[in-house]
Formats: sequence, C-alpha cells, structure tokens
Amino acid sequence: MERIADPRLRSLILITVDCLRADHCGFYGYSRPTTPFLDSLANESLVVPNAIVGGVPTYYSLPTVFVSRMPMSLGRDVIGIAPGESTLATALRDNAYATAAFSAGNPYISSRFGYNQGFDLFHDFPDFHQVSQADGLDLPHTLSVAPGTAPDGPHESFRGKLNHAIKTTAFSLGLGSTYNDLYFEYCMKIAPAATQIDALRKYPSADILVDQAQHWLGTIGPRPFFLWLHLMDPHGPYYPPNNAFRDLTGREVDPARARYLNEYWNRFDLPSSRFRKKRKEIIELYDAGIRWVDHQIARLVGTLKQSQLWDECVFALTADHGEEFLEHGGRFHAPVRLSEEVIRVPLLIRSAGQRVARLPSSPMSHLHLAPTLLDAVGVRAPSSFCGRSLWPSLQGPGQWTNPAIIECGYDCTNPLRLGKRNVPKLIAVRDEQFKLVMEMKAGAIEEIYDLKDDPGELHPLPGRVTGKVAGKVTSETRKELLGLARKHLQDTEAGQSRAAVLRLRSRLRDLRGEILGDKV
Repeated sequence: MERIADPRLRSLILITVDCLRADHCGFYGYSRPTTPFLDSLANESLVVPNAIVGGVPTYYSLPTVFVSRMPMSLGRDVIGIAPGESTLATALRDNAYATAAFSAGNPYISSRFGYNQGFDLFHDFPDFHQVSQADGLDLPHTLSVAPGTAPDGPHESFRGKLNHAIKTTAFSLGLGSTYNDLYFEYCMKIAPAATQIDALRKYPSADILVDQAQHWLGTIGPRPFFLWLHLMDPHGPYYPPNNAFRDLTGREVDPARARYLNEYWNRFDLPSSRFRKKRKEIIELYDAGIRWVDHQIARLVGTLKQSQLWDECVFALTADHGEEFLEHGGRFHAPVRLSEEVIRVPLLIRSAGQRVARLPSSPMSHLHLAPTLLDAVGVRAPSSFCGRSLWPSLQGPGQWTNPAIIECGYDCTNPLRLGKRNVPKLIAVRDEQFKLVMEMKAGAIEEIYDLKDDPGELHPLPGRVTGKVAGKVTSETRKELLGLARKHLQDTEAGQSRAAVLRLRSRLRDLRGEILGDKV
C-alpha cells in the first residue's frame, strides 16, 4: 500500500558545496562578489556565524551531516554510512517524501559508501571519477608526471633512459630542485594543447546537476520532496566556466594558463614559499567556481518559484569542509590540520515566514544539522541520531553552548586502501573563543589557540599553565577542553560496542569491495 504524505510536511532542499570556505562568501563578509544571489537570500535566512564540520575531508565530514554522528564513531577503519543505518534521507523517505540526490562525481559519497540509502533516485555521475590509486582521492588528480620521476626498466625508451641519467646526475650534484623545475616545464610543454576550459574539468559542473534536479522536480507530483545536491565546482583542480570567471574578474579565463596554475599548485616537491607567487591566481579560479555555484543555485530557486514550490520548502546550504591557500603552509584540505579555513563552513537556512534572528557566535556543529532540518520540516529525527535539534534556538532568541568536536584520521588521504585507515586520530575541541587540537599518538602534539586574539591560529598558547597567559587562557580552560576531548573519546568507545552490528556490516562491505574489486 502506497504511503500518503502528511500534507502539512514541508519539502527540504540541502545543498552541500565541496571545499566552500565561509570566509569566501559575501554573506560572511568576503569583499569579492562570489555569492551575489546567496547574499540576497541571506537577508531572509538564518545564517549561522560559526558552523563547524564534524571532520575533514569529505569522507570524515558527511557522515556527521547525514547520520548525525561523529565520523569515526564506528571505528577508525570505517568510512561512510553503514548499511541499514538511519539517515536524513531514510527518515524523510519513511514519511513518504520523494527523495533524490545528485552528486558531482565525488567517489567518497557514492553508493559504495552508503550514501544512496533512502534515495529513490541517486545519481553520482560515476563516469566523471578521476581516481588515482596512488594519490589521495580527495586531492586533485593531475595529468603531469610527478617531478623527478621517470620510468625505469629494461624496456625503457632512449628518451626515458636519458632522462633518468640526467636526473641521477642532477640529484648527485645537489641540483635536484633545478631538475624538477625543468622536468615540470617539459611535461607542461609536451602536454596536449588546452583550448577549452570545460575539457579540463574533472567533475560535472553545477549546471548539469541543476538541469537534472529540475527535470526530477517535474516528475514527482504533489508529494513533499527531499533534494540533495553536492556541487564540486570550487574543488581542485580549479577549472571554472569562463562566464563565471568573467563575471568575477572582468577577464576571460585562459585555459592553458589555468592548467599550468593547477599543475604547479599540485606539485609536492616545492617548499610552501614557492607557491605564494601563484596564490592570487589560484584563488581567482577557486572564487570563480563559487560564483558559478551561486548562479546555478539562483537558477534552481527560480524554477522552484515558478512552480509555486519555493515557499513550501526549507532550503539549507553548507559545505563539507573548506580549503587552505597557504594560511598554514598547506594547500587543499588533507586531514593533517584542523585550522579554521578547513573546519568553518557556511550554513544558511531559509524557511518561508521565518523571522530572521541574530544568532549567537557559539560554534554550531554539523552534528546537529540533520535533526535541526528534520524539525524544521516537521519530521521526527531517528533515535540513533546523536545531535539535537537547534531549530527552536535558531528561531531566537536562543543560545547553544556545547563546543564542537572535530575528528579525522591523521594523513589518511586514500581510505580506499583499508590498511591506510588505521592511523592516529586527530581531534579538535572548539568553543566560542578557544580551540584545542590534539594528535592522539605517543608523544601527542597538543595546541591551544585563542581565536579571539589570534584568529589566524599562528601562535599556539603554552599548554601547561598555572595562571593567565596573555591575560586570557588559564589552566582551568585547558583542563576543561581536555576533559571534553576525553569524554568524547570515552563516548566513542562506548558507542562502538552499542553499534557493533553497523560496524560489522560496514567491514563486510569493505571486504567485499576489496575481494571483488568493486570500483568507486
């Protein structure tokens, strides 16, 4: 018997934008016009000042969004959503919602990792997967050979043998960096000509996903719906559509220059100081990707308005994590640090007739996002969710005071290799002013930052103090943050025993994929 939806239920649209930093959005104060449509939408929306992800990168972040639990709560060796686990999508499907997801080719939010659960239609564009088993899959895949490498072996070509001899000689003379630079320029010179920016893109752009979403919306009839879009346009390598780049900068994008910049930015043989001369141009490409996302969201909202659906929806926009541009010497978003540029993301929630309130600056963890959105549309959250609805507090005047916890596996950049997952845990505890970051291993590194006096997190405070440090942090502050970290670890251990069945299902799925050679 077909379930009949409660006519009082509201539809839900959730858009997650890969790599979108909060401080690169106009409605968070960014000076460049990356988000003109979202800026206007923010005037009638709830904008959370400090939305904090549950982990970094995507495979540690989105479990928190969809199943309202910490990413490693089923074990360090479990990635994604467990088979049969209650999710945001299953909760809505069980209330007779039509559900669809369109994800722009990110392999870690595919059906292999359980993200299809609860969706009537799940399209993740697998043909766009550019997967390298040797490199981190959540880092950009590049076309050039890594500098300083050349094929060896008895069947090597004369050119290869000559290159190997030159490389060996150069490194023996202390000229390795010179060789690497020359080899990189050589690889770029012999690469096929780059004449169209669209041909260089590694993921489907936002307009393709919006087109499919619009078509789907026209097929579902009067049922309430849940639509999830995961957009990859700001993700590296950064190849924005030309019109978005032109709208942002007033110039045409040069495909050859864009490819050169991306390949250079992805080199791993250089000190961070060498990348600074390319930083401005790279950020322009990144920002243009955000501008394209903004334009396509405007197009989707326009369709919803024309169909008289917009005011029947709750609309939410956030990101899985941010992106680093040398703020701490790094690039991209590898799980090696939990600084603000990668853990603080935008969170905008719009509901028709909602009073726009000034929200507190206390951190709001993604752990609470799914129960909050379900509350906003009138659906009860699954009992397995660890977060709580902040919808009443968001309607103001409200407060929430619990610090946000962030966790990931330190330097786990390729979790498709099961043996790479059992790495030390990196966690952070962030309250409104202070952040504790710890790597959980022997001789663990512990750092405390005062985000009010040191928002760039450049000067960690002394860890063991007995009085005031810089007039702010005390031993009680450190003790409190450490206590929260300890409680989190204890809760995680206790929760794993309660969720043993989910863990077993996840491990069997991983083993099946490894044995049968399933591809993402």
